Amino acid sequence: MTTAFLTVEHAIFRDSLRKMLEKEAYPNYAKWEEQREIPRDFWVKLGENGFLLPWVDEAYGGLGLDFSYSMILTEELERVGVGLASGVSLHSDIVSPYISAYGTEQQKRKWLPKSVTGEYISAIAMTEPGAGSDLAGVKTTARKDGDHYILNGEKTFITNGLNADFVVVVCKTDDQAQPAHRGISLLVVEDGMSGFKRGKKLNKLGMHSGDTAELIFEDVKVPVENLLGEEGKGFYYLMDMLQQERLLVALQVQVEAEEMLKLTIDYVKERKAFGQRIADFQNTQFKLAEMATEIDIGRTYVNRLTERHLQGEEIVKEVSMAKWWISEMAKRVAAECLQLHGGYGFMEEYEIARRYRDIAVTSIYAGTTEIMKNIIAKRILA
Repeated sequence: MTTAFLTVEHAIFRDSLRKMLEKEAYPNYAKWEEQREIPRDFWVKLGENGFLLPWVDEAYGGLGLDFSYSMILTEELERVGVGLASGVSLHSDIVSPYISAYGTEQQKRKWLPKSVTGEYISAIAMTEPGAGSDLAGVKTTARKDGDHYILNGEKTFITNGLNADFVVVVCKTDDQAQPAHRGISLLVVEDGMSGFKRGKKLNKLGMHSGDTAELIFEDVKVPVENLLGEEGKGFYYLMDMLQQERLLVALQVQVEAEEMLKLTIDYVKERKAFGQRIADFQNTQFKLAEMATEIDIGRTYVNRLTERHLQGEEIVKEVSMAKWWISEMAKRVAAECLQLHGGYGFMEEYEIARRYRDIAVTSIYAGTTEIMKNIIAKRILA
């Protein structure tokens, strides 16, 4: 499907990225899934070729492009696999924008250039064992002590947690604030800080190559210059950035649905039963037609939202709609595609098995389907 805001330059960027991924990612992805990790040298290769943080200003080593190039990066990484896309997209287009938007000049020069080159990997630590969607309920605290904050708490389900060189940590700098969200701040914790510990690598149902871990903070001394923005404004910063994060997730799951349908069309054209191709059965044709229709609707909507996001519009309600509907649609597609593969769909050597496993979490992370519906309802009833 053609998109009005994509130009020849975008096509060149996509073609270059695809060639790099065909050489460096596709042949190795099964091994990365088995090893449960994307090697750091692959991050550096992405950086060397200009694919990380393409939107960053040239003063910090970026290309000064817009979000449309991030869209292409997310789509092409997702075609390889969500375990790859989740970590790289989070680093490139979810964490780094916090540094760019709220960081001081010193902070930008410290963290952005090496994030562009892939020398630094970043993470953001929101979720805790007892607090997920309810960010105002986080228990991690940071007490100011002279020229440092003393940080204590635990985080879980942190993408890039094991390999991150710096982590944006959501914490309470004022646990007496009313309402509670006014006490939330963002601190950048760096690898090697005393008391900063990595927990176990989490054993997930899917996204096996994606690095997901627990993080532990025990009296970590964080310099006051590592505060992002202002004290007590962290919740508002998070809300401002969630529009782009949820748009990225909608793009990811849209691509997953497209890839699963493509795999299934190829399979049913080749596989025979009862003397004819599975593609020749009317039930198969109806299922393919239903999935293709929903996938096209999803693509049209997410492309339109990307265009509006590029224009700087506030589209929180619409992004919430896209995030929940496309992720649920992709889960339906996964189930139908696996069924059309029959017994072979249950075999790990068939790509549909991995895609089926990977898709389950997309209606949970970056805000559950239920939270998305709450946001939409509040907007339409306001």
